[in-house]
Amino acid sequence: MILAEVVRSGFVECVHEGSVVVLDPSGAVVAAAGDVTGPVFPRSSNKPLQTVGMLRSGLRTRESADLALISGSHFGEPFHVTRVRAILAGAGLTEDDLRCVESLPLLESERDAVLRAGGSASRILMNCSGKHAGMLATCVANEWSRDDYRDAKHPLQVAVADTVEELVGEPIAATGVDGCGAPVFGFSLTALARGFQVLVDAPEGSFERQVADAMRADPELVAGTGAEDTLLMRGVPGLLAKGGAEGVVAVAVPGVGAVALKIADGAMRARMPVLVSALRKLGLDAPVLTQLSEVPVLGGGVQVGEVRATW
Repeated sequence: MILAEVVRSGFVECVHEGSVVVLDPSGAVVAAAGDVTGPVFPRSSNKPLQTVGMLRSGLRTRESADLALISGSHFGEPFHVTRVRAILAGAGLTEDDLRCVESLPLLESERDAVLRAGGSASRILMNCSGKHAGMLATCVANEWSRDDYRDAKHPLQVAVADTVEELVGEPIAATGVDGCGAPVFGFSLTALARGFQVLVDAPEGSFERQVADAMRADPELVAGTGAEDTLLMRGVPGLLAKGGAEGVVAVAVPGVGAVALKIADGAMRARMPVLVSALRKLGLDAPVLTQLSEVPVLGGGVQVGEVRATW
């Protein structure tokens, strides 16, 4: 299903196919395109659901904001790195205990700053280091082994998988290895949207609601300064958002509904126009949605076109 098109100088240069599902407050599908029942890997959009599994397994943080970082894909800004170190230190650990891959910050300015200072890629700078710090802290709380915490058969990952299945309301169709080395679970876009709706509609104080509230209170910790997830959660009251690699994003708004989508070719630039189109089907409108409804296409440093939704 064609969801977006790239228009340059008045001509359609290419199109992006994919799938998107829109749920109403009751969880019923009110709009959909493409395959919304077959399994996909939601990639980092899994993270808030995984954090609930950690909390159910005994994870406790010093501050609620830590849950936002554990559920996020941070940009490697100094305040992100400081908080990851604090989470590790609270469990008696250091960055040497991390088993995510070494990486430079996602944010270009921070990546440049690290290199100018003579630094290099490291595990703590990797965008998933918050999640890995939370996983390690959960292992410490249970006296589970730490070296193999990424293994899908580890007690931590088994407990997290059980929680994810419960939240999304369908069995995990496949378990893969994410870019950071931790397990990633496959299920349908409809299930992903349903899981996010569970988080925002959960009773106050529940683990599910704690994760949703922490992310919405500190969206810069979920992504970074100026990031799409950050802008959405700052710009639409009550909205919970978490993007994932390869063109995935999921959002939910209490009392309004939920959306999950995947761009088939993994193009990240097509996500926001399609998401805005879906949110408007739920009656939402805000300046930030207008801001994100089209993505500029540049030629010679000047805008010569845009990426826009066709669905």
